Amino acid sequence: MLKRDLILGTAGHIDHGKTSLVKALTGVDCDRLPEEKARGITIDLGFANLDLPGFRIGIIDVPGHEKFIKNMLAGATGFDIALIIVAADDSVMPQTREHLEILKFLKIKHGIVALTKCDLGDPDTLEVVEMEIRELLEGSSFEHAPIIQTSATTGKGIAELKNKIAEICSGIEAKKEQQFFRLPIDRSFAVHGYGAVVTGTVYSGKVSEGDELELFPEKKMVRVRSLQSHAKNVKQSSEGQRCAINLAGIDHHEVLRGQELATPGYLFPAKVISVLLHCAKDRKKPLKHRLPVRLHLGTSEVLGTLSILEDDSIAPGKPGLAQLFLKEPVTASWGQPLVIRNSSATATLGGGNIIQPFAGKIRRRHSHSIQMLNDLASGSDISKLKAAAWFAGFKGINEESLPLFTGIDPTLIKDQLKLGLEDKALFEINTSTGRKKIIDNQLITDLKIKITTILESLHLENPLISTHERQRITMELTYAGDDLLVQDLIDQMIVQKTLVGNKRRIGLAAFKPKLSNNQRKLIEKIHTTYREAKFAPPPMEDFINHLGGQKIQLQELFNLCVQEGKLVCLQDDLFLEYDVEQEMRYTVSSALESGKGMTVAEIRDLLKTSRKYAVPFCEHLDKIGTTRREGDLRYLASKQINSQQEKT
Repeated sequence: MLKRDLILGTAGHIDHGKTSLVKALTGVDCDRLPEEKARGITIDLGFANLDLPGFRIGIIDVPGHEKFIKNMLAGATGFDIALIIVAADDSVMPQTREHLEILKFLKIKHGIVALTKCDLGDPDTLEVVEMEIRELLEGSSFEHAPIIQTSATTGKGIAELKNKIAEICSGIEAKKEQQFFRLPIDRSFAVHGYGAVVTGTVYSGKVSEGDELELFPEKKMVRVRSLQSHAKNVKQSSEGQRCAINLAGIDHHEVLRGQELATPGYLFPAKVISVLLHCAKDRKKPLKHRLPVRLHLGTSEVLGTLSILEDDSIAPGKPGLAQLFLKEPVTASWGQPLVIRNSSATATLGGGNIIQPFAGKIRRRHSHSIQMLNDLASGSDISKLKAAAWFAGFKGINEESLPLFTGIDPTLIKDQLKLGLEDKALFEINTSTGRKKIIDNQLITDLKIKITTILESLHLENPLISTHERQRITMELTYAGDDLLVQDLIDQMIVQKTLVGNKRRIGLAAFKPKLSNNQRKLIEKIHTTYREAKFAPPPMEDFINHLGGQKIQLQELFNLCVQEGKLVCLQDDLFLEYDVEQEMRYTVSSALESGKGMTVAEIRDLLKTSRKYAVPFCEHLDKIGTTRREGDLRYLASKQINSQQEKT
């Protein structure tokens, strides 16, 4: 029968018998360090396994001393069940309270209380201690947790405790399978002949032998050489299991507690995160803005500064939106629990959840930003998608990353995304890498308005010109950050007939140049004449008779042809039709590709023109960087020949 994997972790004050109880349950002494043996106290995390009917329990034994709270936090991040331990001869003590507060902040919902050392207390004492425990648990998720009287010395209550653990396991819902693997590392060591080995509790997803993983926050690629779970070699390990991974491609000295292994490309190291933070209710002082803090996230511990967004403080027992500016990057996901302690690591200040695992600085008391954070924290799925896209700006979010940034069930993302696109709340674009990117539609609307405004201004300045250089418009939109986005948007506006144009020039569809019928006919005649003339273009003066000698108006029309991309001005009164000029570039470039130079006469013959035109043609090619002149010869300035697509 396939057993379900869960993690049970201890919690409680020093010397309350956590390690002894685990040994009574499993036969394993979790104090593995010589210093622990010598001092008789738990210093670091210890591990054991407990097989129960239908369940495989990985046990994490944590230290109870106040100086080692950081080690307790590193282990507690993966608990499914908390085994809260209180000694009958000591009752509730400071670290009992602090550990319980930490379990609350880490959102651990299932617990059981073991009243240890019951062989040292009489019935009246045990009754009083149980009352004190109930008072401590009141109002918490452990309020109705069973209390089992035990003794590791006599074996009292051990069988009952095992049965109660199995009963609680049966009531824990299976977690929804995540699409990517994460393992916060809590230990690293070397095994002779195998190399680096890391251990941790699988936070999400699955890992298999041979998988490529990414080590964060360093973003170093490693490979899974082999796996162990519950001290046995396995081919795959999944969420809720203790896992040991033998890594290839890295030395164990490069891996430390606090780092994380994950599926490549899914996590984003960040030094700024946004959080919903609760101040510990037993604190005498509120959390203040700009308070130095110590963040505990996963198995990591990082110093940082607290920025409170809605006010100057968060009162004891109250929640507040905040950002953490960290000295070292961390990796996280939406909703992931966290704990903050003071910078000297002597007190737990509060805890909460990640809202933005990767954030930019948010202006304090900015109402719209705060509303977006609230939507991201607790809004509908559509509200979360819109808020995440709004914060991402024009950079957008890859569809694959949306569960990480919103906490939406990966199986529901596509349906929710479809609704958001249909409601015009979101905008989708295909990137050059082939991945879809989601952007807040209001940003797109504003960008369309900006494009329209720029063109309106250009049309006002140039009432005879129907289209303008596309690049001229896009250069004013660099704040959008992604030229592909702008180009895609312009193409959409052309399809929607808001704009007219092509890859070179665009204009407003509603704009009509103020040209007379005669002027329009003359422009068309100019264009046709120069296209047919090819490399023997007529002088501009030949068209004066059509205008009754109005040379100034003729020059305006020729300028209009150049601005609209119909003609290219080589010099003064010398013009070539646009496609003919492109053909000249390609023809000469192709002939020079061999590396041999050509004279003006040879280029003249190549283009089937006369010297009258060949000389200015060559000067034009020099000027635009197609050719370079050395004495009487022209050489290809670049080995890159214009393609036929450029020609068109």
